[in-house]
Amino acid sequence: MEGTLQEISNDYGNIRISDEVVAIISGIAAMEVPGVAGMSGGIAGGIAEMLGRKNLSKGVKVEVGEKEAAIDLYIIVEYGCRIPDISWEIQEKVKKAVETQTGLKVIEVNIHVQGVNIDKEHKKEPAEEGFKVK
Repeated sequence: MEGTLQEISNDYGNIRISDEVVAIISGIAAMEVPGVAGMSGGIAGGIAEMLGRKNLSKGVKVEVGEKEAAIDLYIIVEYGCRIPDISWEIQEKVKKAVETQTGLKVIEVNIHVQGVNIDKEHKKEPAEEGFKVK
């Protein structure tokens, strides 16, 4: 993220919105969708790194023009969730949040699914399946 600023002028002066602000709004909106396990920092060595809530802007790429924005989100989904449904809901929530809070028109929200989170219920642990040793 380059840290550029979106500048809006009105009769009272100028309003500047950084790309990072748009990215954080997008990340928060995406995390509110059920089935989203987290944001991804990208793929390093074939493994998607899941980021916590403090790093939401790291899983988001934003391109802001004069009055429009294009957003790419890199997410990790929960196992068993229907990815097209989650993606559509993310697109709707992000578009609404960014447009409402910044006044920018969101022209696209691209979803990049970087991984699947398998919770403990779906993992089979060999120690739990074997005999108990006394």
